[in-house]
Amino acid sequence: MSDDHSSLHSFETRAIHAGNTADPLTGAVVPPIYQVSTYKQDGVGGLRGGYEYSRSANPTRTALEENLAAIEGGRRGLAFASGLAAEDALLRTVLHPGAHVVIPNDAYGGTFRLFAKVVQRWGVDFSVADTSDPAAVRAAVNDRTKVIWVETPSNPLLGITDIAAVAGVARSAGAKLVVDNTFASPYLQQPISLGADVVVHSLTKYMGGHSDVVGGALIAADAELGEELAYHQNAMGAVAGPFDAWLVLRGIKTLPVRMDRHSENAERVAEMLTRHPKVTQVLYPGLPEHPGHEVAAKQMKSFGGMVSFRVAGGEEAAVAVCDRAKLFTLGESLGGVESLIEHPGRMTHASVAGSALEVPGDLVRLSVGIEAVDDLLADLKQALG
Repeated sequence: MSDDHSSLHSFETRAIHAGNTADPLTGAVVPPIYQVSTYKQDGVGGLRGGYEYSRSANPTRTALEENLAAIEGGRRGLAFASGLAAEDALLRTVLHPGAHVVIPNDAYGGTFRLFAKVVQRWGVDFSVADTSDPAAVRAAVNDRTKVIWVETPSNPLLGITDIAAVAGVARSAGAKLVVDNTFASPYLQQPISLGADVVVHSLTKYMGGHSDVVGGALIAADAELGEELAYHQNAMGAVAGPFDAWLVLRGIKTLPVRMDRHSENAERVAEMLTRHPKVTQVLYPGLPEHPGHEVAAKQMKSFGGMVSFRVAGGEEAAVAVCDRAKLFTLGESLGGVESLIEHPGRMTHASVAGSALEVPGDLVRLSVGIEAVDDLLADLKQALG
């Protein structure tokens, strides 16, 4: 796996060129989709370029994995069939029965479900902590802690964790720091440079960017850990297919320009919502009153495209806002060029109902797209009534 792009060129140049070498046969400037399962060997064990079977490696996936390592500043990138498949492979690589994990009190519902319903049955327990407070993370650590899991900004409450500070807690505990960088993307935030051991992505979101692909990724800071993860990726088999890898690679090329517009539009949306009489609270790290604003300003290039807000009148009023929106499409997921609206309590985060991670019923989450911002503001105003 190449790691020589990470220090060469700017982010924008790496996003376009890392892993994207011209096809040696035709000169095609875009890596081909190698829609193939197996490869002709030149004699028994005589592999061309190391390829024998596409679960183990595929040239299109290799191009994406080299790109992921370069744009996150890591030593090894690995692409999976989904974000949760990536998380599962990571946890089964670095944990064992009897181990302990610290997870955020505002983690993504699917991540919580993976810990509570799958990993815990394997003999791994976890503690929930407010990861925005390094002292709370330190208090949750014990002598069996192998992983500290961080999600910043978090989904859907947009909480901010000081990655460098929690990296210090992880180092002193002998634990690995895992950072879910899905909401920020590597363009806005570089967790490995701040001390993370592994970065996790749902490639479905900003990296793909067009709501047309499902995928996940792990990027390891350390080559040895990268090799262990690659072993488990092959042994467990939940790999990204070649067309999915190609779509994500295509999406990453425009990631910087998209993220700039997502952030600009979201800032305008957040400002409007703070002034609206039907809104009781706006959760956006770009707002000076956000408790994580100063940390976010220190570790992020800008504040991203995700905005959550609470609606006066409670849960039914929040659901009604989601139903009345027209330009904002009612749907799960996020990070596409189009704007989406959803009710986390009944949709993306229904799996945490009744747990320590339950989200408020009056909460609405927006994935602010790259449309004309005045059109987005007008739609939200009419949806709010």
